[in-house]
Amino acid sequence: MNELPKDAPQNCLEIPITIRFGDTDPYGVVYFASYFRYCHHGIEELMRRVGCPPEKYFRDVDRGRGLPIVGAACDFFRPAKYGDALRLRVGVFKMSLRSITFAFYFFLEDRPDVVGRGHVSMVAIDRTWRSCHIPEELRQALEPYMFFRT
Repeated sequence: MNELPKDAPQNCLEIPITIRFGDTDPYGVVYFASYFRYCHHGIEELMRRVGCPPEKYFRDVDRGRGLPIVGAACDFFRPAKYGDALRLRVGVFKMSLRSITFAFYFFLEDRPDVVGRGHVSMVAIDRTWRSCHIPEELRQALEPYMFFRT
């Protein structure tokens, strides 16, 4: 996979994240698994923003399709702590006919430096759990949030 850009591109959706006590480890630092929950929240909010409700696309019983996560990674550069407010910027790093990779950038509320960066890949599947094409309306809706155009 190509490396994520160091800084978040301009065409990202920005979402405020409130760090809750339950998101932290015993030292008050955001626990790594919480970042993945924040990432999923970002995917859901981006999909809602573009008019594609996640509850319809993650598991679409009517069309016999799903969109499971098949890979995820996150790097942490500075700690975020209980009481801090984060800004999450989410966009589409890459998209093929069958998969989407979302990218995430975390910032402390009033600071420009990235405190964490990651990505999540999802693959469209059919009733038999085989990969299939991403629904065209989802592809088109996410297009404005693509980092790179080919």
